[in-house]
Amino acid sequence: MCLISYDPLWETMEKRGETTYTLINKHGINPRTVNNLKHNRSITMFTLERLCQILQCQAESIVVFTPD
Repeated sequence: MCLISYDPLWETMEKRGETTYTLINKHGINPRTVNNLKHNRSITMFTLERLCQILQCQAESIVVFTPD
């Protein structure tokens, strides 16, 4: 089993000047999705793709999987 961590996401957002507020209100990311991200819960590939587009980055700048 792998553990999901979105620690890279928060660093990437800071570098790009994005906040959870802008993800929700400017880019239309669902607040429930932001809550999932904050609690290291899974998200859909569609959401991962959208985050990559918004932040102009690759998936490894958003999520990391670590062995349990």
